[in-house]
Amino acid sequence: MPDMDDHGRTDPPTAADEAATLLGFLDYHRDTLEWKCSGLDETGLRSTVGPSPMTLGGLLKHLAYVEDRWFSVRLLGQDPRPPWDTVDWTTDPDWDWHSADEDSPDDLRQLWRDSVARSRSLVVRALGDGGMDRPAALALADGRVPSVRWIVCHMIEEYARHNGHADLLRESVDGQTGE
Repeated sequence: MPDMDDHGRTDPPTAADEAATLLGFLDYHRDTLEWKCSGLDETGLRSTVGPSPMTLGGLLKHLAYVEDRWFSVRLLGQDPRPPWDTVDWTTDPDWDWHSADEDSPDDLRQLWRDSVARSRSLVVRALGDGGMDRPAALALADGRVPSVRWIVCHMIEEYARHNGHADLLRESVDGQTGE
């Protein structure tokens, strides 16, 4: 049985294969974001720090978008799903961040959870079709084609960076701190 900390986060495995280790770290960071956003109402999810417009609600929506963009669209070549499919990203490249203020806390959490569940399923599918070396269906803007490994590492980096923001935002809301 995996070890769980006081905040409901499952520790990554200490002795596992590459896929299990990387996915364990990704899930740990997903759990961290969920913890940082737990129990907050609209006011808490809309709070900002200093001059930055970033909010915990914006982080949830942004990371839901990033999950879908990397695992569904980039990795497997699927069409964007709602709500991402109707956004004019050229006109409003930060739509995911600021539109979160229009969503309820439950809707934001559910959007993010659904994206994470979908991503987990898509990664299992991709791993069964080429493992960590499997190339993505869509190349990067510079023409390079990332592997499943690269995308999972990128997502770990994405969550780790944003969880630092989440730490500051959550502390400003109610003083709750922790890694």
